[in-house]
Amino acid sequence: MLRTVAERLSRGRSFRYRLPQIYGGCRLYITPEAGLRYWIPSRGIKAGETLLRSAAETVKPGSVVWDVGANMGLFSFAAAGMAGAQGRVYAFEPDAVMARLLRRSARLNPQAAPVEIIPCAVAQDLGLAHFEIAQRSRASNALEGFQLSQGGGVREIETVLTVSLDWLAERLPPPDVLKIDVEGAELAVFRGARQLLKTKRPILIFELTRPNWDEESRLLGDLGYTLFDSELPAAERKPLTAPTYNILGIPSA
Repeated sequence: MLRTVAERLSRGRSFRYRLPQIYGGCRLYITPEAGLRYWIPSRGIKAGETLLRSAAETVKPGSVVWDVGANMGLFSFAAAGMAGAQGRVYAFEPDAVMARLLRRSARLNPQAAPVEIIPCAVAQDLGLAHFEIAQRSRASNALEGFQLSQGGGVREIETVLTVSLDWLAERLPPPDVLKIDVEGAELAVFRGARQLLKTKRPILIFELTRPNWDEESRLLGDLGYTLFDSELPAAERKPLTAPTYNILGIPSA
C-alpha cells in the first residue's frame, strides 16, 4: 500500500540535479517516476553508477553518442558533459513523459554537447508498435512482448514509431559510442543494426536480458565485437563466456 501511494505521488514530480564533475557535471531533471529511489537524488544516482562510469570511460571530447532508451537521461547528459561542446548526443525515447523531461534538461547545459531528443522506439524494422507504460517505474517501460516482471504490470499502452539503427545511420552522424537499454528488446535492436555495427564500429554499452545471450553473443562475435562485464574495473576484465547484466562491447580494429 505504501509503495502504491509513493508511486502515485511521484507522477509529475521532478528535481533539478547536477551530476558529479567526474561524470561530466551536467544538470538534468530527475524524477521518482523513473524509480522511487530518486526521491533521494543522491541515492538514485548511486544506483546508476555503472552506467555513469561507462560514459566517463568511453566518451571522449568531440564524440558522437547515441542513447537508445534514454529514459530521463542519466547517460545522455553524462555523455554530453564528457563530449563537450564539439560533441553531439542523440537521445531516443518513446515515452512522451520522459521525452518532455529530456527536452527540459537539454536546455540547461550550453557548455556541453547538444542533446537532441528523438521521440521513437528502436527495434528491428521501421513501423509502428505498442509501447507499454509500466505500472511502477517508467524505467521499466517496454515494447509490447518485452515487459519484465519489475514493471508491476501495464498502466497504459501507447502506439509509437519504431526505427532501426541502420535506418537512423543513413540520416544522422554515426555514433562513436552506442548505449542500449530497452528492457529485453536489445536483440531486435541489434538485428536492425548489422550494417552500422559492421561499418561504423561504435563502442557498445548495453543491458543484457539473459535469454538473449546466445544469439546476441554470436551476432556480435560474428561482427568482430568482444564483450566484457562493464561492472568490473578495466584491469580485471576478461572476454565474457557467460551472460551478465551490464556489458561493454569493444570492436576489433
